[in-house]
Amino acid sequence: MNEAVKVLTHEHETIKRAINQTNVLFADILNGNKDIKAMHERIDFFRKYADGYHHHKEEEVLFPEMIKRNEMLEYGVIHEMLQNHEDFREMLAEIETLVNEGNATLALSKFKAYSEALLEHIAVEDEEVFQIAETLLSEDELLTVLYRFEDCDRELGVDAKKDWEDTIE
Repeated sequence: MNEAVKVLTHEHETIKRAINQTNVLFADILNGNKDIKAMHERIDFFRKYADGYHHHKEEEVLFPEMIKRNEMLEYGVIHEMLQNHEDFREMLAEIETLVNEGNATLALSKFKAYSEALLEHIAVEDEEVFQIAETLLSEDELLTVLYRFEDCDRELGVDAKKDWEDTIE
């Protein structure tokens, strides 16, 4: 597996762990063991880490490079992935509203829909999109993608990213 793809798959693993932990958190909330406000940290994780770090790299670096090499991707799987990212942002906003209103039951229901969609999205990227990228892009192009990923992390804050990952570990 190429190093640039390893970065994204590592982030996917962190996101999947966060989904599992958030489902446990919701169970605790519904059982009265935690306050629903604990969800704010998780919403921040998905907004800042999953969207801010991970989706940002795909949208600003990987997908445009792939489209440069094959314009048809823009109207196929890449379009689908970008639409998913927009849907995820809307779903998180809805979950946050429900959390702010103290509606744990409906927030959990919406989070389950969000997490199922996100897991399906991750599977498509891991099994299709990243495979296409490794086939389509040369080693030099993938190395450039990796360097640009590192630039993205520096711009957003390498220490903050590590803190988010440590929170999930």
